[in-house]
Amino acid sequence: MSVVVGYASGIFDLFHVGHLNLLKQAKSQCDYLVAGVLTDEAAGHKGKSPMVPLIERLEIVASMACVDRVVTDESLEKLEAWEKVRFNKFFKGDDWRGTPKGDQWEKDFAGVGVEVVWLPYTMHVSSTILRKVISAAGEEPL
Repeated sequence: MSVVVGYASGIFDLFHVGHLNLLKQAKSQCDYLVAGVLTDEAAGHKGKSPMVPLIERLEIVASMACVDRVVTDESLEKLEAWEKVRFNKFFKGDDWRGTPKGDQWEKDFAGVGVEVVWLPYTMHVSSTILRKVISAAGEEPL
């Protein structure tokens, strides 16, 4: 019996229950979960830099009991992460399903035998929503 290695990647800025849900659900479907935390540069697709510094985001994610290992993720090209980690399953929120990037991940991973698992996106909370709440409250982020 072989060990199933899973990989869940994200920015994990302003860590919230949606992040927790993703990591816990991913861990329930693999033996060993590696979490990739995107660098500020790789997070550029969001249009804003993360509010929480990378080193702190890595520490927060590493502290989760459901995460076995944390790595820095430097790209949305997840085959690069696969080259380093060699996971069997790739976990991502289903808000990426059917997007050009999500379709590309499915195509890329099919070529190397990695299963893409779409996990339910937690609709009521996101780092983007939290940023808007902070901004509307007139609070400047630290």
